[in-house]
Amino acid sequence: MQVMRKMTMVAVALALVAATAQAENWPQWRGPFANGSTTETNLPASCDKANEMWSAALPGHGAATPIIWGDRVFVSSTDPAANAVVAICVSAADGKILWQTRLGDDAKAPNNDMATPSPCTDGQRVYFLTGSGDLAALDFAGKVLWSRNLVKEFGNTCIKYGYSSSPLLLGGKLYIEMVRRAKPYVGVPGIEGTLEPFVLAVDVATGKDVWRQIRPSDADDESLEAYTTPLPFQAGGRAEVLVLGGDYLTGHDPETGKESWRLTYNKTHTGKWRLVAGPVAWEDLVFMIQPRGNHVMAAKIGGKGLLPDSVVVWTSEGRASDSATPLVYQNLLYMLDSDAKAMTCFEPRTGKSLWRGALGGTAWRASPTGADGKIFCLSMDGEVAVLAAGNEFKILSRTTLGDGQTQSSIAVAGGRVYVRTVHTLHSFGKPAAKP
Repeated sequence: MQVMRKMTMVAVALALVAATAQAENWPQWRGPFANGSTTETNLPASCDKANEMWSAALPGHGAATPIIWGDRVFVSSTDPAANAVVAICVSAADGKILWQTRLGDDAKAPNNDMATPSPCTDGQRVYFLTGSGDLAALDFAGKVLWSRNLVKEFGNTCIKYGYSSSPLLLGGKLYIEMVRRAKPYVGVPGIEGTLEPFVLAVDVATGKDVWRQIRPSDADDESLEAYTTPLPFQAGGRAEVLVLGGDYLTGHDPETGKESWRLTYNKTHTGKWRLVAGPVAWEDLVFMIQPRGNHVMAAKIGGKGLLPDSVVVWTSEGRASDSATPLVYQNLLYMLDSDAKAMTCFEPRTGKSLWRGALGGTAWRASPTGADGKIFCLSMDGEVAVLAAGNEFKILSRTTLGDGQTQSSIAVAGGRVYVRTVHTLHSFGKPAAKP
């Protein structure tokens, strides 16, 4: 057992080193470091027409963040003409659609569709998960290597606004969470009885289960539901996969799925605390947001079982985000308050608020992105705001792209900024200098 645990720690450490070496790529949701940042430089300070390299039309709506590996951009989208969710590959050089592959059927949820989970890639295969439960691995030519449907296997997602969690790719496995209530809003043929929340690890080469861990919760009503994504974490000599939702943050052994500990963020078990914003880590701290615009909590994880309140080292004052996952960039923590339309910058060790600045406009529900000393934000109305990173609130530019209700986070790779609006994928960069 001790040997296995050491092997796990080595595997995760190697995976994190690989992510650092591939910082020019954006391999999965929240980027190469799982915190919304990248080491990319030489990026434009504005996403306006002067800096637009190309735009590519998408067949339908979707909230999935584009991912980038080398000269390929991957994104999922609905295709209303075919009532489908499709995987799309775009040339990073010129925006040409290289291929489009059907993943499964589309379905409707309030203010959502089935093209919300973001894909991920290891440079050999690209992995897609849809809100309808379709999980597939494709090669870079668009050929389906394996596929399965998690809803048909394990039952309805039981999430009111549509399943939205993205898979975490780490150490040759896809980690997938289904933090759900016991009874579905609508039925799924062939699945009856009480449904359990769980965490699943899938082998990327075969698509087969490595393990499935039931994750019980005593949360009530809508608080049983989460739209978050698993987070890799390593501190105190222990590698873990973290899952946030159902009133708890839990730590799981990457090799077995066994739960090591849990920490509650909803002590009174308020029933309407469905969780949208995911966790983020910095050094030995994990940051999480209480739902419905409550507080940011910072916890120093350690121990086993139900952790005491003393592991929470600080809790913010005032409002926090309801939907945007925080950003850790250049040793600062940024929290985009989705509905109050403001950004707050924290000193991560102490929770001291360094500044809070108003963005105005409409709601800002996409998670912010940090790169090249800048913070890129995207509003629901398709407005891109670029802020200066650091100890002072400063807006560098604002550009309205429009195109309807936009929810996808901004991705950065290869000297380009990728913005996905409702029907269009945009690529922005600094124009080449004239000879």
